[in-house]
Amino acid sequence: MEPAIPLPAATRFYQEALARLNTLLDSQREALDRAASLCTEAIAADGLVHLFGCGHSRMLCEEMTPRQGCFVGWHTLVELALTYHNPIVGPNGLRQSLHLEKTPGYAEQVLRNFAFGPKDVMVIVSTSGIREVIVEMAEGARRRGLPVIGVVSRAHCEQATPAHPSGKKLLDVADVVLDNGAPVGDSLLEIQGLLTPNPSPLEGRGANRTGPFSTVGGALVMNMLRCEVAQRLMDRGIEPVFLPSHQFVGSRTVEEQLEYFYAQYARRMAPLYGRQGS
Repeated sequence: MEPAIPLPAATRFYQEALARLNTLLDSQREALDRAASLCTEAIAADGLVHLFGCGHSRMLCEEMTPRQGCFVGWHTLVELALTYHNPIVGPNGLRQSLHLEKTPGYAEQVLRNFAFGPKDVMVIVSTSGIREVIVEMAEGARRRGLPVIGVVSRAHCEQATPAHPSGKKLLDVADVVLDNGAPVGDSLLEIQGLLTPNPSPLEGRGANRTGPFSTVGGALVMNMLRCEVAQRLMDRGIEPVFLPSHQFVGSRTVEEQLEYFYAQYARRMAPLYGRQGS
């Protein structure tokens, strides 16, 4: 038997991430139950569960839809100015995106584009849970009658300094809070041998660390929520309309399922834009 290839940093990240994943279910069964109840009621009533996140948090919104295993009833609010900063510098750079996250009133301009339904729910994803646009999205959704589910790093959010002038964080506004299990600063590993000392203030944590956990933990939490909602809908006799795997395109059955999904998704979405200009 060949000796194992030493992968010290990879192994440390794997072990630390796995240890955190193992605690995510038991630590928030009550929150998952409440979140699943809200989402199930919304979708069962022909409503929508909206998902919003800035920057990297957009990935967890798109983890829910559109992708294999998603089903009609989930809707991602993707604001490109807050999420498309791949070039980092230049047009659509990270500086601009981070500035917009801090701009009071921006969230309201996003929300004004939609005619939310009386049964809709809003899920807001933000590891820190402190940015102005995040807090105002939550407040704006609640003013419109939508229950708000926040997905945060509770450890980071509780210790972070509020950015919004009100002093509120997503923890203070959300009706239900799901914890992605990430530590303060998100990243798990300090790379051995770095000459730059690790900053001690909270806001500097993670400056010379890597192995962010929020994606791993957040995706697990979101998928637990998705699976629970699907099962609860079936238990009520409501069969979710799933997006089939497009890897099997060419099969007549899959093509028909895709067209059915598109049609049902469009029907569910139509009221969201039905009162523009009124």
